[in-house]
Amino acid sequence: MRVRIGYAAWIVGVVQFFVVHAIVESAWATPYSWARNNISDLGNALCAVQRQPEPRYICSPEHALMNGSFIALGVLFLAGGVLMGGAPWRRGPLAAVSRVLLAAAGVGFALAGLFPADAHENQHVLGALLIMVLGNTGLVLAGYALERSTPAALRWGSTALGVVAITGFGLFLSRHYLGLGLGGMERVAALPLLVWTVAIGVHGLTRRATDPRGR
Repeated sequence: MRVRIGYAAWIVGVVQFFVVHAIVESAWATPYSWARNNISDLGNALCAVQRQPEPRYICSPEHALMNGSFIALGVLFLAGGVLMGGAPWRRGPLAAVSRVLLAAAGVGFALAGLFPADAHENQHVLGALLIMVLGNTGLVLAGYALERSTPAALRWGSTALGVVAITGFGLFLSRHYLGLGLGGMERVAALPLLVWTVAIGVHGLTRRATDPRGR
């Protein structure tokens, strides 16, 4: 039961994030754009023109709700990992490193919510780095560290998603948006980890529900 709650926590964390994202962006008087706006713009506390990395006007009336969602995502991500324990992982140092790096991403999500970008830029940037550098590196390693019974598509998909995310982060930092806009490229860097989180959660729940031995 504990492991199932862990998988469910990962799913709930990501689902609530996207639901709240939709609610908060819909509250903008100036239309929010997935191409022109960063995810963090939704949590900015003040209405102002942001000059970097690209000029845009930010005014998020429901910023507190978005920041609460960031924090909830981080807490549920960390709690889910603890509750799952070693269930989806092989034994060995590679799995341990991958788990630590992924846990760092959970801390990063919480920091992003606790410290809005326009009020506490340094702490917010630290949170983003924990997600997009350490978390995505953990995602790459996960392809080699998940237990052998995990479907091959999910294992190698983990590594592929991590590589895409790290590449996206590099392009974002260098301002090569490839027509996606700064917000679009940021999402290439940030969302693969969330997609993977849901995939692992769903796989874990469905496998354990159908395994007569409860493994």
